[in-house]
Amino acid sequence: MATPHRLGIALIALMLSVGGMSATPAPGAPGARAAPPELVNELRPLVEHARQRFEARDATGVLAHVSEQYRSGGLTKADLRQQILAMFSLYEVLRARLTIDDVQVVDGAVWVYTSGAVSGRLPLVGWVTVLTWRNEPEVARREDAGWRLFGFQT
Repeated sequence: MATPHRLGIALIALMLSVGGMSATPAPGAPGARAAPPELVNELRPLVEHARQRFEARDATGVLAHVSEQYRSGGLTKADLRQQILAMFSLYEVLRARLTIDDVQVVDGAVWVYTSGAVSGRLPLVGWVTVLTWRNEPEVARREDAGWRLFGFQT
């Protein structure tokens, strides 16, 4: 089940992704156009790096992919940090898988659609599914330090 701060945990868990936002334009929505392949190829290794940092339990490394101006569904970058640290304290091991389904440019904003899952190993319980999502968007933008998750600034 997707939560409102998943890329935040989907790029963040690899980002991890933000799901269920009513402001989400569907791929092919008016004003949306497919991102050029060069842009998609530029984003893929960044998503993979964030995923690796998440599995390495490196909150700073994951959050390096999130803008200081991140806002989405009332959540900020500080909120994402708290959620990631809570996950790290609860689960002995975390694994994430993530695929980029689509990248659209909508009115100049880059919408990255992802699907994936996060699983974790709990003491005495074993492996459990923590989070799953399907074709959920997150807004990204290029900043001085590179591509960062920006969120839905509504």
